[in-house]
Amino acid sequence: MGDRQTIADSKRAFHQQFPYVISPLYRRMSDELLVELHLLSHQKHFKTNALFAVGLQTVFKAFTQGYRPENHTIPLFEALCSSNGFEAESLRNQADATLNEARQHSDQELESWITQFRLDDDSHYSRLMGIGVFSLLEVAQADSGKIQVSDLKDDAAGLAERLNISASRLEKDITLYLSSRERLEQAVELMEETLASDRRKREQRQAETTQGSTK
Repeated sequence: MGDRQTIADSKRAFHQQFPYVISPLYRRMSDELLVELHLLSHQKHFKTNALFAVGLQTVFKAFTQGYRPENHTIPLFEALCSSNGFEAESLRNQADATLNEARQHSDQELESWITQFRLDDDSHYSRLMGIGVFSLLEVAQADSGKIQVSDLKDDAAGLAERLNISASRLEKDITLYLSSRERLEQAVELMEETLASDRRKREQRQAETTQGSTK
């Protein structure tokens, strides 16, 4: 992960690579993810794996929904990763490949397939890995049309021991992620409704102005 840079170094590198204003709605996510990746880069026993890649991509996509301009999300992700010594493209490709493979397995095969990502005894667990487990279960069962979040959480917790992860920690991390995701979805919906309302008011004022000028 390179030299022992400070969080200030990571933030400086991030802003150099992403010199754009981030909306307050997304700034907290950006700051928290930057700090999280910085801390992980300094964990001696932390290793990136498919679960981490999937979890990182899942969290980033969930918490940048509605981000404008949309084409800034790619350089934002790249800046968050590279400013902390992670390779964004490699993680993105690993996440996409793992998610695509998960979709090809039946419910019966899936749990056994996921256990190939079992953590070594000396590995450092990241909450992003737990979210990665949940995300793999979620996308694999998406086509069934009968996904119950509570069932997916139970399935993930049931896999914890086989993945060498604390079941209580895994369940807590997934619960917090889902709660935060729901709050952001509500905030984005409110923001979009407000923007649409403002747009309609502007259009109405313009129409009234135009109509008045023709009289």
